[in-house]
Amino acid sequence: MDEAIRVAIIGMGGFAGSHHHAVHKLENEGRCKLVCTCDPNPSAFAALADELSFSSRGVAVHTDYRQMLDQASGGLDLVTVPTPVPLHAEMRAAGVERGLAVYLEKPPTLDYRELEAMIETEQTATKLTNVGFNLIVEPELQALKARLLAREFGTVRRVCFSGLTPRAVSYFRRASWAARLTLDGRLVLDSCMGNARAHHVHSSLFLAGTGEVFSWGEAQTVEAELYRAHAIESMDTVFAKATTSEGVELRLAISHACAPEHNLHQWVVCDKAVIHYDAGSGFRVVRGGAVVETGRVTRPGTIENNLAAYLDYLQGRAVRPMTRLVDARSFVALCDLVFVAAGHIHSVPEEYITRVHAPDEGGEYVAINGLDDAVNRFLAEDLFPSEQGAGWAAAGGRATASQLGDLAAVIARMQTDLA
Repeated sequence: MDEAIRVAIIGMGGFAGSHHHAVHKLENEGRCKLVCTCDPNPSAFAALADELSFSSRGVAVHTDYRQMLDQASGGLDLVTVPTPVPLHAEMRAAGVERGLAVYLEKPPTLDYRELEAMIETEQTATKLTNVGFNLIVEPELQALKARLLAREFGTVRRVCFSGLTPRAVSYFRRASWAARLTLDGRLVLDSCMGNARAHHVHSSLFLAGTGEVFSWGEAQTVEAELYRAHAIESMDTVFAKATTSEGVELRLAISHACAPEHNLHQWVVCDKAVIHYDAGSGFRVVRGGAVVETGRVTRPGTIENNLAAYLDYLQGRAVRPMTRLVDARSFVALCDLVFVAAGHIHSVPEEYITRVHAPDEGGEYVAINGLDDAVNRFLAEDLFPSEQGAGWAAAGGRATASQLGDLAAVIARMQTDLA
């Protein structure tokens, strides 16, 4: 494909808007051409169509994605799927069945069984699917991974991630599947870990991989405590520790039930150095308590840059997508195993919650009191909140990779507990 890649985008609202803007920028660079899009109610997005000049660009608008793909048959190369997670598998399959390349938003699914079925059908695909985990596209992250594999900093012992990103109450009401464990009898498992902070969890596993640059650590044992401060079915806060098959430890503390300031930080502990990596910004290498090297990110992990990398693959300028479906296995398994390990989701008592009224930002923010301190102690001292004596905490549990098959039963018990 030397000419501009012909693209269809399923959806116009929600996150699909970000895909439309990314494709528009790449179209202006001559990299691709938006042929068509769809939404059950396209008139609701007239402003988007006007802003991005659908009419003058010749973009056809449909009300059904299958109809769109069929009518554009032979005139498309790529379909992007920025739709609700429960629809990912069927929409990706529709693209593959029609011989199209598929850019599938993250997470591909949060049900390990559904992922395996998707991987199986990849054998019939004309081009490998790209999963939209954006951070992997950053050249500095890939270079850092190569240096870790070369043992420049000694043996990798631990990868840590602190992801405190508040979400207003409206976030959990944005869709029927949001913050749900199941929907219509299917596993959804939407959570802070599996969705909003999925990019960082995926890149943490990337940094823990010990094979080649594009390798991901696979959790063999997982310990976890799960919490909900919002009135939701799933969890909005997770403390998780995992050990990979290669002996690398991961410590992850992620929450949407926190003070209304973002705190995203990732670092790798090695024998000879600690490397701090801030996605989209830069990194610094610390030896003996002193910063010995710094660098900035030159190509941030945006949708536009990740999609451009996929276009490189489709046009033969890259040997593989940034993240294939098989590269999402360890991520999906880890997300599933935290539920199995914890065994239950503990509802934080109201007395340990602070509510911040924010009518212009979605109603209110809900924050667990003392969460910042609990996160810092967990990451630094390896103590779960229950081990720290936090009044709002409750002990979780432990699971191994061999217990992944217990997932459905565990989720069923969690829903029974809510009832």
